[in-house]
Amino acid sequence: MSNTEVNANVAPEKKSNVPTGGFVMENQKSLLFIGAAIVALIAIYIAYQKLYLAPREVEAANQMYVAQDYWAKKEWDKALKGDASYPGFEKIINDYSNTKAANLAYYYAGVAYLNKGEYNKAIDKLNSFSSSDNIVAAEAMGSIGDAYVELKDYEKAESFFKNAVDKANNKFLSPFYLKKLGLVYEARKQQKEAADTYKKIKTDYPTSNEAQSIDEYIARAEAKQ
Repeated sequence: MSNTEVNANVAPEKKSNVPTGGFVMENQKSLLFIGAAIVALIAIYIAYQKLYLAPREVEAANQMYVAQDYWAKKEWDKALKGDASYPGFEKIINDYSNTKAANLAYYYAGVAYLNKGEYNKAIDKLNSFSSSDNIVAAEAMGSIGDAYVELKDYEKAESFFKNAVDKANNKFLSPFYLKKLGLVYEARKQQKEAADTYKKIKTDYPTSNEAQSIDEYIARAEAKQ
């Protein structure tokens, strides 16, 4: 067999689709620019956290403790507006946005407005609050539900009380908000749903404070069906 015949039977070599070092060489300037930009953004973020945000967190916390004291004493106006020496929660929210202190101030302010009877402001503030703590988050949702009850918007109240029950998921707050949910069902003339909700307190949380007198609520809802 001749060399020509051998070469004719050899499959042609396939070209590789894998990029070679030429791609890096051709785009080296762009890659360096992107890398430098990423490093710069990280440096800016760290500087923002340490040099700007952290001092503001400390300053906000130092400014807010007097408002917290007024809040604990149920002096709602001073808690919200402050006094001659210290700011209230409203100013903390405005002056220290994006801080943990301002986020917490939304909760305090929301509860204060709820107690003052300014329900739409309460809802607005509490909706702006966020927490990774399920208990505090549940209390915020429950307070929004209370505000909607006062506004007689029972449909929205129902939604927030349900969320509060699920978020709390414990033997103290869950039956507390279940009872509120049952009362909302009664207000909406949904007696079966009310009775079922009260029964859930009796079966799932039998040792809770709410369970001790829940039979009369069950009987009342069932009598209206």
